[in-house]
Amino acid sequence: MHDWNLTPQQARELQQQLSLKVIREDRFTTPHFVAGVDVGFEDGGATTRAAVALLRFPSLELLEHSIARLPTRFPYLPGLLSFREIPAILEALKGLETAPDILLCDGQGLAHPRRFGLACHLGLITDTPSIGVAKSRLIGTHTELPAEKGAWVTLEDKGKIIGAVLRSRSNVNPLYISIGQRISLASAIHYTLACTTRYKLPETTRWAHRFASG
Repeated sequence: MHDWNLTPQQARELQQQLSLKVIREDRFTTPHFVAGVDVGFEDGGATTRAAVALLRFPSLELLEHSIARLPTRFPYLPGLLSFREIPAILEALKGLETAPDILLCDGQGLAHPRRFGLACHLGLITDTPSIGVAKSRLIGTHTELPAEKGAWVTLEDKGKIIGAVLRSRSNVNPLYISIGQRISLASAIHYTLACTTRYKLPETTRWAHRFASG
């Protein structure tokens, strides 16, 4: 889709352009396979280690996983993590025998200063419905969130809804959910909860994190 050898300024400008291509509505059929995506780093950050875990849906049975390692070629800069992580993620996705119907990414989607976080970027490149499932807030404000599992409130920035703050486990810090590509916010919340069992993180993310961390 584009060259990865970019300066930070070029990367920001590209995000502005590609954000216009994000599809913010459901464009998929009933999913049978969901995948979690996560990235870790080795060799003091010199090597990017990406992991993809594929689960059957709705049983959440782990079917396969793939790990890819590539030299890290982009600096760590908030708001530009997709340029650092996606090349290795794409290699990991190539290692799957079955293509996922939905990607749950450890990171932001629309809840991003330029409305183009990692989940948007990856979903656009792969043309796969994708969800940003972040453990921390990058931007936006929200009202008080009830303590029980399943509660959520909108995450807003500059008067617009950019995501949701979701309680995936009662009395535990929330997740920050935002659409990536080809999915509505309502469906993003639904499938995140459908992939969550007794833990805070969805099973997709838990498995991907385990493989990405070694």
